[in-house]
Order: sequence, then structure tokens, then C-alpha cells
Amino acid sequence: MIPSEKLDALISRFKAVEEKMSVVTNPDDIVRLSKEHAELRPVAEAGRELLDARNQIDDLNEMAYSDDKEMAALAWEELEALKERMPQLEKQLQIMLLPKDKADNASVILEVRAGTGGDEAALFAGDLFRMYQRHAQIVGWRVEVLSASESDMGGYKEIQASISGDNVFARLKYESGVHRVQRVPETETQGRVHTSAATVAVLPEPEDVDIQINENDLRIDVFRASGPGGQSVNTTDSAVRITHLPTGVVVIQQDEKSQHKNRAKAMKVLMARLYDAERARADAERAAERKGQIGSGDRSERIRTYNFPQSRVTDHRINLTLYKLDKVIAGEALDELIDALTEQDQADRLAAMESEDA
Repeated sequence: MIPSEKLDALISRFKAVEEKMSVVTNPDDIVRLSKEHAELRPVAEAGRELLDARNQIDDLNEMAYSDDKEMAALAWEELEALKERMPQLEKQLQIMLLPKDKADNASVILEVRAGTGGDEAALFAGDLFRMYQRHAQIVGWRVEVLSASESDMGGYKEIQASISGDNVFARLKYESGVHRVQRVPETETQGRVHTSAATVAVLPEPEDVDIQINENDLRIDVFRASGPGGQSVNTTDSAVRITHLPTGVVVIQQDEKSQHKNRAKAMKVLMARLYDAERARADAERAAERKGQIGSGDRSERIRTYNFPQSRVTDHRINLTLYKLDKVIAGEALDELIDALTEQDQADRLAAMESEDA
């Protein structure tokens, strides 16, 4: 049970932020306080609701032993209903009080790459990217393709995109890993089901304050962009390759005709990869603490299978199967998988906290 003193402190903090917002004039303070206000509001409202419920229980307990039998009967009825509701209110607030990943509100760099399976893997990579693209449109996120390497069959060998909006990383971070598809390829004449794979990486885009890059640590090369078969598709040196010397991370951008635009996109991807590597290092130091946690971001882990003949999608981390593959691949039912993964992750973290407190 969450102590009432803690609930009072949360509500007091929210009121203090509200009071400060009414008097500050500095733009930076306004932005900072507005962000804190938005984060605290749902927590404070849930805390107030829980406190009100506890006070109601105290009042109803007194009324339940009233000499007025009719009033006592009504009080007992309300008391039982409220007691049944209390665990839900407690759990709801406990979840809100779980430590937040500071990257949850970040935009992301989405990278989808064809894995084993040749042309069919590239087609599947295209299907996955369009799934995320359609889902983003449904929830109101903005998608900007940064680079794409198309296959001869129409899919993608690899594609990178920036996705921005509210809580993008919080919602998509569980998508990192190996996605497997089982279906009959268009080129299959015998009707046999083939298994192919594609990898998905979801990298949070850092704020400028999250990661600093020393210009002296970069080697920047420019060259002419090339198309299929290696032929030059540009008459100027517009393509950019940036190498981060301390880590050896290399990023190439050549989709834009402007060297300036390609460099800006390459820096965006480089910062995301370095930020992700730093997060992975920090996570590794807490490996024992987060053992078994869903959102590990392990790129080599097979996380999901899309079986077209049976129209089913199975997420192997939580043993969840949905028989609505068409809606998932269209981005419409992807939320059902994301919600289930989020709930399981929250449940695991709550259980870990409770075991530590025990």
C-alpha cells in the first residue's frame, strides 16, 4: 500500500509547479515547468483519487455501524464495492510511479534490414516498414525516410526513417529484434511455405544535451552517390560518409542531392547510434537487475513470427498469438501487441520492486 504521506507529497509538488507556472516569465523555465506539469498531472490526479477513496472507506466504516439500519446497509454495500476497487487504484498509481526511461518521450530512428531469405526477406522488410509507417499515420506521428536501399523485387535491403511524435520510443522500443515471416513467396511455383527474416532496430534520438560529439573525433568523406549496379547517379560529390573514430561507427547518406542535407541526416543517425550504444553499456552494467526484462533491445533475439497461411502473429517474449495478421501488418492492430508487451514489462518491474522491498 502506497503511504498517504507519499501521496500528499506528490499532490503538493503538483500544486507547487502550478503556482510557479503562473508567475515565471523566463521561456526556458516555462518549457521546463510545462513539461513537469504534464508529467505530474496524471500522477497527482491518480493520487488524489486514491486518497479520496481511502477517506471514503473511513467514512463508510463509521456509517456501517450506524443505528440506522437502512443507512448501515447502504454503507456496507458501498464499502464492499470500494474495497474491490482499491487494488486497481493502488496498482494504477504504482505503475505511474515506476522509474521512467528518460528516452520514452524521444523520437526514434527506425532501421529495418532484410535478413536471411534473399528477395523474400527484402519484401518482408518492406512489409514491416510499411506496417510501422501506417501505424504512425494512425496515431499521428510524423515519418521521414532518411535512406533506403531497394531490392530488385520491390522490397528493401535496408531502410532508415525518423519517426517523431508523442511517446514514440515508449511505444516502439519493444519492436527491436528479429522478425520472422512464414509464407509462400511470389516466386514459389510449388506452393511451399518459406521462412525468412528481417531485423528491426529502434534507436531513440538524443537531445543535444544527451550526447556531445567532438568534431575532432569525426572523419567526413564525400563522394558521388551511386545507384543500382554501382553506376554514378550524380555529377557532384553529394554523398557523405561519417566515421566516428573512437568507436568505428560509420554512417553513409546519399539519398539527397545536397551534400549539406546528407551530412545533416548522417549526423542524426550517428548521434542516435552512439546514444543507443551508451544506453546499451549502461544497461549491461545493470544486467542482473533487468534480467528477463522485455525491452532489452537485443537485435539478435527472435521476437515475433508472422505466419501468413494461418493468419497469425505470435510474440515469443510473452507467448501472445493474435489471429489477425492482416490488421497487424496494416498497422491497425499493432497497438494490441505493444499494449500487451508494455503491461508485461510493467508487471515484471513491479514484481522486481516488490521482491526488493520484501
